[in-house]
Amino acid sequence: MTSAQDADAQWWATAVSHVEPGSIELRERPVQDLIGTVGLVDVIWLMLRGSTPAPRESALLEAALVAGVDHGPQAPSIAAARMAVTCGVGLNNAVATGVNMLGDTHGGAGQQCVEMLTDIRDLRASGGGWQQAAQEVMADWQSRSRYLPGFGHRFHPVDPRRDPLIRLVQQAVSDNVVGGDFLNAGLAVEGILRRRRAGARPVPMNIDGATAVIYAELGFSAPLARGLFVLSRSVGILAHAWEESGQGRRNKGPIPRDVLPARLPQPKDA
Repeated sequence: MTSAQDADAQWWATAVSHVEPGSIELRERPVQDLIGTVGLVDVIWLMLRGSTPAPRESALLEAALVAGVDHGPQAPSIAAARMAVTCGVGLNNAVATGVNMLGDTHGGAGQQCVEMLTDIRDLRASGGGWQQAAQEVMADWQSRSRYLPGFGHRFHPVDPRRDPLIRLVQQAVSDNVVGGDFLNAGLAVEGILRRRRAGARPVPMNIDGATAVIYAELGFSAPLARGLFVLSRSVGILAHAWEESGQGRRNKGPIPRDVLPARLPQPKDA
């Protein structure tokens, strides 16, 4: 190999995959050895971490991914994909449109919750209990935002995905599959919120909080919590885009045409 060829090879050097004529390796594992023997969740873990998970770790990750697949057409990412596919674009474009809606406000709470739970875990390690650490970190977060990521839901009084996910984590802690620090941090926040809002609508952990606990317990970094949510939600986005493509509608807007007002109201700050 010439120095120029070596420089070209180094430019695209990666530990994720290696491809040459007749050979495809994913994290140094021949793809033919993975096909039919390893599940998709295990391959996701392999590609991101360079190893395959233990069966219980894989099951926990799969539960989190299943829980985040869909939340109906009122979710901006799914609504955008459904509208996009009526505009004459392909499924790939429609899915990309939906995925690109997953930002800090819609889709980013899982990443933010992992960051918050990590702050609580780290502060608690320096001394004190879970409640004290949670109170201090919550105060810091709430000095910057009125929302605590991963807690409360605008639609569900209690997110139906919370309990089964937390039960799985609790069992995994009991069986020494995961350590439990992030679970303790999340439950501490939930307990403080419950006491603060005694008699008012509760603010329990939501899907972002419950999956953040799982991703953090499994050792995924905060940015990957968002990345994994994107993978999960992409399934629902694809399903909705595909269904919409068979409806025969063209240029679908955010509201039905028969309720479109003759003149749109002006913004309040206009």
